[in-house]
Amino acid sequence: MTEASFAGFAHPALPTVDEIRDWALDPYSTAPEGRQWDLTLATDELAGTWLELAAEPTCPKRSFALHVLYIYSGDAVRTRFRVHTRKRVDKLLDKAQETRDQYVGLWAENTKALIRQPDLFDYDEWCNGGLVRRPRRLAASQRRR
Repeated sequence: MTEASFAGFAHPALPTVDEIRDWALDPYSTAPEGRQWDLTLATDELAGTWLELAAEPTCPKRSFALHVLYIYSGDAVRTRFRVHTRKRVDKLLDKAQETRDQYVGLWAENTKALIRQPDLFDYDEWCNGGLVRRPRRLAASQRRR
């Protein structure tokens, strides 16, 4: 089979949890056309779903799910928790600990480092997938470029 755009979204800009799960578990589906779809998906309503998908080693869109988690937490800290509350981020971090997944754990550690030191935020790393493509623990002494 070849890759194809996923036809299961009623409204791609406002997908449901079930639509996201179906898309993420389909190894042949591609993201809907349109710029910055990933940015529209970093919502409070979908954050738990992205965490579950990112922690699932067999999920074909695992990296994408992790990428959305980085957008979510990066945006929360960058906006001083105006977009996503500290309580919601902390709750997601608590759920991340339960997964015992190394990549989700790394996301959680990096998010905690960013909360402690917001100047670790770098748009390319947090929102353009840098920390997913090059997974690593952020050091507290690092500064953004």
